[in-house]
Amino acid sequence: MNSDSRVVTWEDAAEGVLVATIDHRPANALGPPIIDGLTALLDEVERRDVRVVVLTSAIPGFFAAGADIKHMGTVDAESFTAYGDLLRGAVERLAAADAISIAAVEGVALGGGLELAMACTMRVSGADAKYGLPEVKLGLIPGAAGTQRLPRLVGRGRALDIMATARQVPADEAKAIGLVDRLVAAGGARDAAVELAGQLARISRPALAAVIQTVDAAFDLPFDEGKRYEVEQIQGLFEHGEAREGITAFLEKRAPKFA
Repeated sequence: MNSDSRVVTWEDAAEGVLVATIDHRPANALGPPIIDGLTALLDEVERRDVRVVVLTSAIPGFFAAGADIKHMGTVDAESFTAYGDLLRGAVERLAAADAISIAAVEGVALGGGLELAMACTMRVSGADAKYGLPEVKLGLIPGAAGTQRLPRLVGRGRALDIMATARQVPADEAKAIGLVDRLVAAGGARDAAVELAGQLARISRPALAAVIQTVDAAFDLPFDEGKRYEVEQIQGLFEHGEAREGITAFLEKRAPKFA
């Protein structure tokens, strides 16, 4: 096991797959120690050119409970801005990473914890997990892109219902509304996420990147522009990606040898 932080550690799970575990007692509050740990993790992902990273928790009952409220209670406005910028920087760096990321969620993912999970490419949920953005209870709103990512995943009405009521969404509802991608038995999220990561690590990396970028573009571009972007992506993959190998392997009835 490798680590540059006491609260975020990581280990290889399969070729191209790294499993990162958050362990900051009692509830994985996203204060400076975890932010520093996530930064070290992403440095490692980039240094080693990891294909897929699985993000999980070592604390029973908690994926991450949210921002560090105790820390927030001791800072002035300038320090509050600095803390928010650090948290947003780590979350957005995860979202923008070349590596695919999968949140394996058991227990609660609240506030910044849910924002961290939503920044991942995909989310695998244990059946006992719960999700929420309860910042209005503190007189605040989500501050690490929660107000932007949640509506994109579940729609405006459901997002407002979740945020305005500060309620916790059970795992089965989260799956039904699209907040999580896969639902497994309680305690099984990590193993299911690692299995999924192994499958993704064997797929053509340029093709995976292109499909993610093209789907994301559907939320930002008008329909006709999105279609043109899709054409650009598939043409680029055919001319410069690994499509030749994929097509040849299919015709030769063998597994493709992607880079």
